[in-house]
Amino acid sequence: MSKITYKDSGVDIDAGNSFVNLIKPLVKATSRPEVMTDIGGFGGLFALSPNKYNNPVLVSGTDGVGTKLKIAFMADKHDTVGIDLVAMCVNDIVVQGAEPLFFLDYLATGKLLPEKAAEIVKGISAGCIQAGCALIGGETAEMPGFYSDDEYDLAGFSVGVVERNKLIDGSSVTVGNKIIGIASSGLHSNGYSLVRKVIFDHMGLSIDSQLPGTGKTVAEELLTPTKIYAKSVLNLLKSFTINGIAHITGGGLVENIPRILPRNCKAVIKKGTWEIPPIFETIKNAGNIDENEMLRTFNYGIGMVLIVPEDQTEDIMIRLSGLNDKAFVIGDIQKCLSGSEAVELI
Repeated sequence: MSKITYKDSGVDIDAGNSFVNLIKPLVKATSRPEVMTDIGGFGGLFALSPNKYNNPVLVSGTDGVGTKLKIAFMADKHDTVGIDLVAMCVNDIVVQGAEPLFFLDYLATGKLLPEKAAEIVKGISAGCIQAGCALIGGETAEMPGFYSDDEYDLAGFSVGVVERNKLIDGSSVTVGNKIIGIASSGLHSNGYSLVRKVIFDHMGLSIDSQLPGTGKTVAEELLTPTKIYAKSVLNLLKSFTINGIAHITGGGLVENIPRILPRNCKAVIKKGTWEIPPIFETIKNAGNIDENEMLRTFNYGIGMVLIVPEDQTEDIMIRLSGLNDKAFVIGDIQKCLSGSEAVELI
């Protein structure tokens, strides 16, 4: 009887070692002075400088890319979904005023192909550089029989830090504050199950088809990476008062803004005050989707919301323009009467 190896069962240890060697320079490119270890250890070490903080609070976030990965599989393009992975995590922690410090990822696949996996990490590395955080570790799992050979899943988490007295939790939001919306880069990483149903089932398009109204192919538009807002928000916090920040993900404006509002406040959003990227109108029209459904499913053109004092609004808008962020004043905070909705669109 011949001997059976782990490779015979579908797990290639040598491929895993090759993958680690391929990604070492990608990981190194994200390093910060606080990183104490190279990849390959059991845990990533990161030393907070005791002289830099008075009363630090660690803020953590975790997420995945979701069914946007299906688009990457169809297009056989894997170097951008890692940016989405980082974005979905760091955008969630910067809303509390936290500087992203480090990131770890989890990649699970049916068959580990080192070059393909390295393309994925290339995107993760790029996202970490955009966010200013270090990629200090991760896990790669080859799981034959659980995932098909040509598919994978991605998850990750980030940790950031903020001084306790600078923590942003929305408690200082007050009537009269203005609402600034920072533009999204497109769909980001939410609503892709609906997107795929509309584009492939209702419109009958293929991954390489031209997507009407966008000037791009389906793959190009749907794989546009999620915008990372960390550096812009941290820049603003050095000079301005920001009372509340909301990352506009699944649930859209109508479900994410209420998460940071005091009970006596409501957000009044004025339709038509921001630019809606063509992809949203294409999906809405092709799928005959109600506008309210669009607003609670997608970011609809606004990826991050800032709630700021009225007297600082103009200066914040000027700063955002200087940071090459397209932003719009989309509403204000008003008193919330008993029984009224936390977000009102007019």
